[in-house]
Amino acid sequence: MFKVTARTILELGSELISSDPIAFYELVKNGIDARTQDGVKIKFDIVLARRDYQETKSLLQGVLADEDEEPTLDDIKDLLIGKLNTEANKLWEEADGLIADADDYEELLDALEDIDALNSITISDTGSGMSLEQLSDVFLVIGTGSRKKDIDSAIERGDNDTPYLGEKGIGRLSAMRLGEKLSVRTATEDESHYNRIDIDWADFDDASKMIEDIKIEPRKGKKKSKGDYSGTDIRIQKLNADWSEKRVDRLAIDDFSLLANPLAKKSKQPIAVFWNKKRVHFRRLEKSFLSHANALIRGSYRVKDGNPELELRIELVNLGFDHPKEISIETATSDVLHGALVGLKAKRRRMNKRDLDYSALKRIGPFDFELHWFNRSILRKGKSTGEYDALRNLLDQWKGVRLYRDNFRVYPYGSEDNDWLELDKTALQSKGYALNRLQLVGQVEIGRLKNPKLVDQTNREGLRQTPEEAILKETVEFAVERLRDEMNRITAEQKGAKEIFVSDETQTIALEKRMKSAIRSIGKVVPKEHRDAVEELELMREEFARYASRARDRVADMEKDADQMLAMAGIGLMVEVVAHELTRSAEDALDVLNNLKRKTVPEDVRRRLESLRASMTSISKRLRILDPLSVTGRQRSERFDLNELVTDLVDAHEAQFTRHKVAVQLHCPERPVKILAVKGMVVQVLENLISNSLYWMAIEKDRKMIFAPELTILVESDPPRIRFSDNGPGIPKQYKDRIFDLFFSLKDKNRRRGLGLFIAKEAAEHKGGSLTLDTDVTNDERRFTTFDYLVVGDDS
Repeated sequence: MFKVTARTILELGSELISSDPIAFYELVKNGIDARTQDGVKIKFDIVLARRDYQETKSLLQGVLADEDEEPTLDDIKDLLIGKLNTEANKLWEEADGLIADADDYEELLDALEDIDALNSITISDTGSGMSLEQLSDVFLVIGTGSRKKDIDSAIERGDNDTPYLGEKGIGRLSAMRLGEKLSVRTATEDESHYNRIDIDWADFDDASKMIEDIKIEPRKGKKKSKGDYSGTDIRIQKLNADWSEKRVDRLAIDDFSLLANPLAKKSKQPIAVFWNKKRVHFRRLEKSFLSHANALIRGSYRVKDGNPELELRIELVNLGFDHPKEISIETATSDVLHGALVGLKAKRRRMNKRDLDYSALKRIGPFDFELHWFNRSILRKGKSTGEYDALRNLLDQWKGVRLYRDNFRVYPYGSEDNDWLELDKTALQSKGYALNRLQLVGQVEIGRLKNPKLVDQTNREGLRQTPEEAILKETVEFAVERLRDEMNRITAEQKGAKEIFVSDETQTIALEKRMKSAIRSIGKVVPKEHRDAVEELELMREEFARYASRARDRVADMEKDADQMLAMAGIGLMVEVVAHELTRSAEDALDVLNNLKRKTVPEDVRRRLESLRASMTSISKRLRILDPLSVTGRQRSERFDLNELVTDLVDAHEAQFTRHKVAVQLHCPERPVKILAVKGMVVQVLENLISNSLYWMAIEKDRKMIFAPELTILVESDPPRIRFSDNGPGIPKQYKDRIFDLFFSLKDKNRRRGLGLFIAKEAAEHKGGSLTLDTDVTNDERRFTTFDYLVVGDDS
């Protein structure tokens, strides 16, 4: 059996309770678990600041060591009295008496220690209280499992409300964080006397003592002042921190105001804070403040009939320009959530991401969240300086996204130095609106019984890293991106719409001819004395012609620049695809070579060399496909057979299709489909469609073990057209108008760039073609599965 030293308790407390807010969090939570009737009171009774105590102690020790009469005893007494908090009232009088009674430096040093001991923090509740037996068998047992058993039973019964917020039995170590001495006074309703226990944590700081050497005995105290009283007072003395009124005010604003869920449907008992008997007032988050938000998103995650789904409600109130209030409601079903939150397992492993599986989407359980976005510059409009300053101060107080379990805060989420959703990082990398912590006020609500897999770390510094915790985090991150997507979309529609300019060279040339003809006609009828005016008109016509020619050249240059920008974007996207395939082929080749080392039979060597050759052939095909995607290649029109191009493209993906067990049905006309077009553009459209299909069919395969991926490509000749479809989950109706939008994507966040289909559509429309989603073709779930690519060449 292990033996435990007394110092282990001190080490355990320092590791498990890592900050003062966490210490108060645990002590307040114990009061709530005791079913307090009128909330929890936190009282700071401070007569001498810790810093003043230490400075005065150092001064006295220096005087005693040097036996110097300077400063005099009276000087130090006056100095010490001046440092006392006069608002401490009775404590001030007691401290003043101790100072007056000191006749020498040593007695004053002893008095200083007694004054420091007068400082205290008391946490009080009017809950059920504890009996002598409970003090001994529960309070003094670290890691007691009594509450854990009750919570486990509630989970098995399927209860809605948890019986307790805490369950680990280590919260009493919080008192150690705050001070060296602990005194507990408690009583149950049916007892006549208080029950007491006193602990001096300094007793544990002896390396020679074992835990059993420290004697702590609960005892019967004085008779209760009220016969029906029940509750607990935890008084902490010899405080470790330097407490001032300003610091308590800051703690109340930053932590106590948000300890209980301010937007909970069920109101929690309040937390009252006092500084030397004076109530510390602080504002709690109110719904009236949230009404000033410029946009918001609410999310509800549920598992219905074994299938997870996420409902999002997005409201865009004021984005800084005139627009109607926009409200959209969408539901991400299990396949969308799998693709957006889990992604492909192989991809996560290659990127050293946590291994998630589809079942985590079901195990996590239901949760809700709401995020309110404030634009500080918009917030100022139409408000006086005082109104704006008040709103800005409240926004500074409540900014961030916090996590609540059963309406009680989970630390450190939403703290000033905790960016658990990576909002600031994402805002810097994102296009359009920056949704960072300074602009968001929000909360995520989970429950101990609803989400049993979301468990605190032992040190109270967040949830344990589990697949379910990752799903929670990525769900809220996904919602933030959806909010940004909608804000960017509305901005583009309402503010960014521009009239389409069509360059028509024939029109400008015709105008030049008409001007020239008109000037000639005028010259024939104008008298000679006015011929100078006609010549001036001719000079103006020639100048107009030069300007028109320059304008045409500039338009052509701009179109060329735009095409090159599109080309570069396409290359960037395709490099990742090709690099992935090259990596896979190289890894396959390496595996082959490693296996060859262990083989001596010539036939095995021959077969494995053939496998190596096939891998190298795959690389060659991929590189041949990449060549026409170069910027130069993309700008060059050439005559080619569409059938041949599509066939080569499918062949280039043969190894990939085989690896993913994708059955490909390619249907081409018997006769060649000759077109004059930019081959790279056509390739890029198809590459993006293939990449998109492979991702979502792989997602469907992860969800359904019996799923057999199928890809169908139909080439038509009159007009040249490619019909592209797969049997994956399909595109839900709610997203059909968004899939081609720039930066819109429902893939997992590591692949969520939102460029592929946007670039494919731009490439398809380069010469007047089109890429559309065929809304007349649906699968069994009434989702869209087919893209229609109209290929238009230069001679179409």
